[in-house]
Amino acid sequence: MLLRQACRRVLRIVLVLVAALAVAVGGGAVAQAGEGGKSRGRQVLYYNHAYGVLDRETADAVEHSAYLREFADFRVRTTTGAGGQKWTGRYLMGRETYLELFGVGDLPGQDGVLGAGGLAVSAEWAGDLEKAAGRLPEYGVDEPVRFQQTRDFGDGVPVPWFDAVFTTGAYDAFGAWGMEYRPEYFADPRSDTEPASRPGDVGRERYLPDVYRDRLMRDVTSVRIGVTERDLANTVPLLRAGGFAVRPAPDGQGVVAKGGGTTILLDAVPRDRAGLRQVGMSLNRPVAHRHEERIGNSSLVVGPGRKAVWTFDSGGGA
Repeated sequence: MLLRQACRRVLRIVLVLVAALAVAVGGGAVAQAGEGGKSRGRQVLYYNHAYGVLDRETADAVEHSAYLREFADFRVRTTTGAGGQKWTGRYLMGRETYLELFGVGDLPGQDGVLGAGGLAVSAEWAGDLEKAAGRLPEYGVDEPVRFQQTRDFGDGVPVPWFDAVFTTGAYDAFGAWGMEYRPEYFADPRSDTEPASRPGDVGRERYLPDVYRDRLMRDVTSVRIGVTERDLANTVPLLRAGGFAVRPAPDGQGVVAKGGGTTILLDAVPRDRAGLRQVGMSLNRPVAHRHEERIGNSSLVVGPGRKAVWTFDSGGGA
């Protein structure tokens, strides 16, 4: 879900001293990640979904792929969010996690440029987003940006969807946010969500449908994204505050964040090489043989075993 498009005007109002924040957080992102690789306290935010803007050929191939409809709970959906903003995404939905894909020009301005993308990490239990936000000053973010997203189911009445926290509203091509689903959304029967497993359940599995059970794909287990130094610096504090173990990448050019069964790899790259690079997925059942499916300028390799890897040739370069 593209939050930046929906709340850009709000962020412009509340951004204060962005340059100073970039200095405080920026150059030390990788160094901070190397301090033992651990974050304080229990993990309170988990990988929810990532999105990327692909070249038009690949995005169209994804949208019309017959194989993806067999492989995953695949859907193309137009959503109306806060302020009447609309976006149409191509979704691969799992048990707890999902992937969202756009093509060049699907979104306005810099959000629709090749290589743009984002990452959402979410709370499983009510109040955990606030706990993560309370940790942000420890990592140099004294004034996080808050936003509430809504969803219009078609009757013109916005329903509170989730609360979000950003470390900043300034970005080159990539943004990350923490989020927590609202009880009003779960209570609306049109949301097609599940009952709470226990009081305070605002989790990902409750939010997503169970169609994945009839497909191969189960969940996203890893994402690799090329991001600029500034975007990396703005993302590391959120991951650490959420409880991810964050370490420098083996080559020193980026970070690796682990937690909750998902690995997030962020490569520090120039803007013209930014973009979604690779997605790893678990399967509901083992596959005996390796299958490779070319989808535009990308390759989805399924099996052998219980894993699949989707590599994107474009959208930032490898």
